[in-house]
Amino acid sequence: MDKNLQEEFTQIIKFQPPLYKQRHQFVKDLVEKYKPKKVADLGCADCSLLWMLKFCSCIEVLAGLDICASVMKEKMHMLSPLPVDYLQPSERSLTVTLHHGSVAHKDPCMLGFDLVTCIELIEHLEESELKKFPEVVFGFMAPSIVVISTPNSEFNPLFSRVMVYRHPDHKFEWSQAQFQSWALETARCYNYSVEFTGVGHPPTGMEKVGFCTQIGVFVRKYPQTGESVQSEKPAEAVYKTVFKAVYPSLKDEKYLQNAVISEVIFTAQIIKHRFMSKRKEYGDDPERKSKFQSSMDCFSNYLEKLVLEKNMEPFVSGNEVHIPLTTIFSFPKVNRLCGTFEKLCKLIAGKVTLSSDGSAVMFNIEHENEEN
Repeated sequence: MDKNLQEEFTQIIKFQPPLYKQRHQFVKDLVEKYKPKKVADLGCADCSLLWMLKFCSCIEVLAGLDICASVMKEKMHMLSPLPVDYLQPSERSLTVTLHHGSVAHKDPCMLGFDLVTCIELIEHLEESELKKFPEVVFGFMAPSIVVISTPNSEFNPLFSRVMVYRHPDHKFEWSQAQFQSWALETARCYNYSVEFTGVGHPPTGMEKVGFCTQIGVFVRKYPQTGESVQSEKPAEAVYKTVFKAVYPSLKDEKYLQNAVISEVIFTAQIIKHRFMSKRKEYGDDPERKSKFQSSMDCFSNYLEKLVLEKNMEPFVSGNEVHIPLTTIFSFPKVNRLCGTFEKLCKLIAGKVTLSSDGSAVMFNIEHENEEN
């Protein structure tokens, strides 16, 4: 490295966004590309990466593992469902679990993951742990994709402070050649391919230094069979679960029913309001009634351009207005939630006031008539 260039850049190295955010964004981009359903973050620490990933709609299972339980416990509340998650349940299921344990140990709870991330983890491992690490992650867990990031020691001289390692807990930091040698040998042993990249670009003129954080993306060459997983499965769990959150989901019949009932009542109320307003406006005049029908056809544009057929029109009987279920089911959101008309009827049975034949939602309008 040219000494003059080194002295020039040691005072101005600053990453924007911060390096940890670039690493997290790299993982998020990878998730958006490959759409994994089950993701595990080894060395999850403060759970910030897991928090970001919980918003990825493709993920249904998130797991974190760290040797320091206290750090996880301090931040794990970030992974709990919020009130809005219960008010508006997602269409996907999501379970988030945190485990206390070492990446040098095998545990059956870590089987079956599509993507495993090890972000700034391996440099914290003792030599004995690093030797066991490949067999645990690539041999035992054997996910489809593994992402490993670690500091690039060649970048260190560009920082203003003279240091041996970037963090006092680091046991080693590898050059690009050292990391690539280890990664290629690991990939060869466990039938993975590996591609190298990184985040944190070096200054112009210092490209040979490489990325500040070097990254290896490992992709398994052959699908793992169920038999091979079972043969490796240890008899007992060794990790301790310190946190688990199951998010409300429309795949759960309870939350689906609540969502359908809410949407049916909301939709019926809107239809009733529009119907009664136009009915009052046009009265009993036949010509005005014809205009009323046209206005009802225009109302179809109010919610997803619904066309109200004659047998689907709301009607008044005595002091009650009837909103046909077929009309309500025609609205896209109700239709999407239920899938079939039969399921709509099943979910709202006994929960919504219906006509005697069960074909329409009923509202009593006696009070409204008195006010009018």
